[in-house]
Amino acid sequence: MNALAEDLVTKHGTKCHIVTIDLAEADAAEKLMAEIEKQGVKIELLVNNAGVGLIGEIETTALGDIQRLLNLNIITLTDLTYRVLPGMLERGHGAVINVSSVAAFQPVAFMAAYAASKSYVLHFSEALWAEARGRGVTVMALCPGVTQTAFFEVAGAPGWLEKHSSQTPFRIVKSAMSALEKRRQYVIPGWKDYLMSLLVRLATRRTAVNESKRYFRPGKRGPQDDAQKS
Repeated sequence: MNALAEDLVTKHGTKCHIVTIDLAEADAAEKLMAEIEKQGVKIELLVNNAGVGLIGEIETTALGDIQRLLNLNIITLTDLTYRVLPGMLERGHGAVINVSSVAAFQPVAFMAAYAASKSYVLHFSEALWAEARGRGVTVMALCPGVTQTAFFEVAGAPGWLEKHSSQTPFRIVKSAMSALEKRRQYVIPGWKDYLMSLLVRLATRRTAVNESKRYFRPGKRGPQDDAQKS
């Protein structure tokens, strides 16, 4: 983080203040906001990007890991959003980007808690978008698909990116900022992921969730690997 901060200062003159906090802890948002208040900073753009995934079968999934996932993906995100929005609304400008996922549009087997948490982020953000849009403030859900990060390594599916095309973080950020300028309520970067979000709406819910088993079954890395018929 220090190296990244130095790089931003050198290339763009951007001042960075690094705060080390575990955002999966229950009081993370309170601690972070206290640090921001010490700096005397007014937040003009909040990006709730921190999140974690978890891939696994019911019997092998640790409840503690699920609780931390929900704390990070839902509780801290919600807490920070509600702490920051009132100031933005009072000033009449500002924006919040909540990072959801293309997985928010359907249930995903073996990633049940993750997909459900991202559905929450999508619906939560869209509702706040409607409330704030006439007051100079935009709340937008960013719903990327597979992205070239360490997400799947951490989630429990090493090597998954090797068999699936993915977008770069740069392209995701570019799409997000373009959509934010247009005050969109949500954006799905990439036409393939956008099309997929529409297709799962046309399919029956049973079909959609059964298809997801072919992709995320632990030990499987794609539909070509799974001979089981749902």
